[in-house]
Amino acid sequence: MQCGRHIWSALVLTVLAAAVVLTTGAQFRQMHRDEVIVPGPGVTQMRMLSDYLPALAGTTGDTEVYILEGEEPGPTAFILGGTHPNEPAGFMTAVVLVERAQVRAGRLVVVPRANRSGFTHNDPQEGSPQRFTLTASDGSARTFRFGSRATNPLDQWPDPDTYINPSGQKLSGSENRNLNRAYPGRPDGTHTERVAYAIMELIRKENADVSVDLHEASPEYPVIHAMVAHERAEDLAAMTVMDLDMEDIRMRLEKSPPTFYGLSHREWGDNSDTMAVLMETANPSQGRLRGRTDEALVLTGQDALYVRAAELGRLYVPYDECGHPLRERVGRHLSSLAALFRAMEFVGDGEPLIVEEVPSFDEVMANDVGYYLNPAPTRG
Repeated sequence: MQCGRHIWSALVLTVLAAAVVLTTGAQFRQMHRDEVIVPGPGVTQMRMLSDYLPALAGTTGDTEVYILEGEEPGPTAFILGGTHPNEPAGFMTAVVLVERAQVRAGRLVVVPRANRSGFTHNDPQEGSPQRFTLTASDGSARTFRFGSRATNPLDQWPDPDTYINPSGQKLSGSENRNLNRAYPGRPDGTHTERVAYAIMELIRKENADVSVDLHEASPEYPVIHAMVAHERAEDLAAMTVMDLDMEDIRMRLEKSPPTFYGLSHREWGDNSDTMAVLMETANPSQGRLRGRTDEALVLTGQDALYVRAAELGRLYVPYDECGHPLRERVGRHLSSLAALFRAMEFVGDGEPLIVEEVPSFDEVMANDVGYYLNPAPTRG
């Protein structure tokens, strides 16, 4: 009898272990499947980042590059989303451009998933959700990944005690996997440095007149609701900020620190002819003062602890019970880009960059982000 009970116990434990392995294995595979982006009629070409550095082919460093070309000549703007996959407004802004924008004069080059490896995992110690869901224009569900700020350790490990980036800046070892500390990259460097190098090559080979890195920051971070500009982009950024001010959208203008190396707004401008800009919106789901971190926080941006922090004067942006929802953050990015596109006519060669079908801040606030996404393709 005793022996029989041991056998049954062993069988039950084996079945439970197998169930756990199968469940976690399925979740692991799912995290490595890219969510579908549905290109709109404005996309005229699609390439891969490995076209600019072949060593990325077949790795999680390779990612889609969407090109939207107008019939009339004009400047080229490069838009980068997904540098930090736990900052969803940057990624979703790039997705909306790919699915909605149409260019009449000039070109857009859009990379929604800059650090694709960062989308294949998240930060469980932070209690982060794996995904969030939006309702598309036809009422269907579009689900997207909430990833990690850093490259997946499966793609790059171990972290050194001290990271010396390609420009010689000494940083904490964990910054080794932060794409926005790895510029201008190395063609034979770490996974993250190779991605950074390929992005630099894209900027140079596509002759991008202006390049924008879309980000988010926690409400207690001082550089927030801000545009950080390389010195060559200061006039363009100033005109953009003034244009936004007339729309009652407050955006601060910050100079790119000349000795803080490795960041996009510094290295893109120093290592190419582009006018480099980084934009920040307020994202409570990545802040240190937040409460529960779930899909609702990602979408609504509402958090009682941040309301209290605002009352105590601890934040750099206004914060009330309405929070800072995803629709507001994406709307700010889209309106900032639209203002920057308009300002392009007054810098450089004076040619206009005319981009149509980009929803305004008020439209995104009224209809939500999902309204401007195409229906998900049906699986046959």
